[in-house]
Amino acid sequence: VCDRIQASFFANTTHIVNFIAFDRILVMDNQLLQTPLYQWHVDQGARMVDFADWSMPVQYQSIVQEHQATRSAVTMFDVSHMGRIRFDGPGGGELLDRLLTRSVLDMQLGQVRYSLICNHEGGILDDVLIYHLESPTGVRYFLLVVNASNRQTIVEWITAQWPDESVVEMQDRTVDTAMLAVQGPAALETLQPLFDFDISTMKYFRAKVTNQMKKPCILSRTGYTGEDGFELILKADQSLQVTQNIFAAGRTHDISPAGLGARDTLRMESAMPLYGHELNEQLNPLEAGLGFAVNFQDQAGNDRDFIGCQAIRQTKTDGVQRTRIGIQLEGKRAAREGYAIYCDGHAIGEVTSGSFSPTLQHPIAMGYVNQLDLPLGSALEIDVRGKMLPAITCKLPFYKRT
Repeated sequence: VCDRIQASFFANTTHIVNFIAFDRILVMDNQLLQTPLYQWHVDQGARMVDFADWSMPVQYQSIVQEHQATRSAVTMFDVSHMGRIRFDGPGGGELLDRLLTRSVLDMQLGQVRYSLICNHEGGILDDVLIYHLESPTGVRYFLLVVNASNRQTIVEWITAQWPDESVVEMQDRTVDTAMLAVQGPAALETLQPLFDFDISTMKYFRAKVTNQMKKPCILSRTGYTGEDGFELILKADQSLQVTQNIFAAGRTHDISPAGLGARDTLRMESAMPLYGHELNEQLNPLEAGLGFAVNFQDQAGNDRDFIGCQAIRQTKTDGVQRTRIGIQLEGKRAAREGYAIYCDGHAIGEVTSGSFSPTLQHPIAMGYVNQLDLPLGSALEIDVRGKMLPAITCKLPFYKRT
């Protein structure tokens, strides 16, 4: 099972290269960006790989063990490679409201929203989290968290759409900060001793500028695993101390580190899209099943004018030509990105992500098909290197915590 999970992860992660030649990758590390916890990962025995030009831990022990530990206990992921872009100034909200598919101007302090950034044709440039925060000195600002592989693209895109540079200050804080994700059923109990307020009162998709044992940080109840959990954004030079605090507090809950491999299988079970797989510039939010992340109107009922809105509205009027589906395969072989999906002998689409599910104990996949009326349980076939494997359509997400 471990071999299947590892092979599936590498086959479905386009930014990881030469996973067999780890000695070559480790030699390359001095050419890659390193998170503030790089040496800590190495000391923990992590297998480091090139991911979006960052040297990142793909696994420590086993992808399956790290996956199951997240589902049953608590793990910590270093997600410092994610881009963190801060916007200050009175025009920050207006700028972001024009860039994002979700409304920004009506966001409450401490609110976090999942959103998309689209091009003028409605194609997805990235999926992001937008935070509305207030510093201890009373300064209000927005923080945009973007995918590591898209950080430079998004910075350049925002710069190109800039309406008035004098009212907004944009700062790329990625290298100056670290970001940690503590995920799992015991995440709350693990982190509670480190904070001087009741973190259980934080609702999902809420954030707070606070202190962790006198270390300033942003705490949000967010994650990418399908489990309850929190993410912390903190100063880069304080990340090791905070990590040590987290592991000391989580010792009684069997906390363990987890890498990119488990993060991928966890998000796949939860049907969370990954840019470069379920999301790209040729797909729009409605095709991806992300209509909830598009606000055509603000809370007052007025039409919004965000980039890509006209094209997305037209798709809503005309109807989508393809849709994202869940797939369950028979046997143990996992489907890979790009494998053709067949129904009644006809090719109807292709797989975007696939893996053996450690939780469900069978292979799962997501993909896009041009046959929109497939009921759940419809018989499919997946072309796996010339061999047709039987499969069925199934409901997304594959896994949902109780």
